[in-house]
Amino acid sequence: MMIPAIALAAMMLQATSPGNGATGGWVWTLYEGDAPLVFANEVPDTPRLRATFECTPGAGVVRVSVYGGAAGAGIATLSSGDSTATTQAEARAAAEDDDASTLSFPVRTDHPLFTQILTTGMLRISVGGDDDAIEVQPPFQTALRRFGALCTQ
Repeated sequence: MMIPAIALAAMMLQATSPGNGATGGWVWTLYEGDAPLVFANEVPDTPRLRATFECTPGAGVVRVSVYGGAAGAGIATLSSGDSTATTQAEARAAAEDDDASTLSFPVRTDHPLFTQILTTGMLRISVGGDDDAIEVQPPFQTALRRFGALCTQ
């Protein structure tokens, strides 16, 4: 009788955890340890990524990468909260077996935009008329703020 109750409790916990249900298994994970630090929107134990934030502590720059889009390189307009910035975005072509590219760009950690990303969990991106957004849901915002604190040390 005890084993079915434990199994049922485990299934309920799994169904309500931030990485399941409506998010389809997508979670935000902070990888610390040896540099660089990486905060990744991923499906755990798979190669599937939506976005990553990457930094070397103290370098003053976070590299943001958005995966799976069709956006090309160019000047990116970034916004979060009431802050806006522009930066050069680079596009990397998809692998032969994938039809989506990767868009990467730097964000300075001393810019008000970075503070707004840490506060709101949102980043809107516009490159050449293509718009995208990165959202860090509330259950993962503590890890986002930890990432920010570690990057600015």
